[in-house]
Amino acid sequence: MGNDFYCEEVFSGKTKVDIVKETEHVLAYYHTRPFYEVHIVVVPKKHILSFTNIEEEDMPIVYEVMSVIREVATEMEKTYGACRIITNLGEYQDSKHMHFHVVFGAKK
Repeated sequence: MGNDFYCEEVFSGKTKVDIVKETEHVLAYYHTRPFYEVHIVVVPKKHILSFTNIEEEDMPIVYEVMSVIREVATEMEKTYGACRIITNLGEYQDSKHMHFHVVFGAKK
């Protein structure tokens, strides 16, 4: 596998995911190997390398990503009382495709 799990595995259909929410440009799903009690990934369907590589033309998609994150986080906060929103950059970013983790609970 290369360095973009989302394009290579998820969007291609090679790896099946449990979808939380899907829009025209964004997919939110339960992480395939969760690091937290509740672990949801929110990712744009368009390949954007990382948060620091957003181009001006990507801003409508980024807005849609943020809207989905807000919906997922709102539901998680209602259900569990709290959540975190995390993104990684540089060497911390395993998959070189911008994505966000909405998580609750202790690390596994």
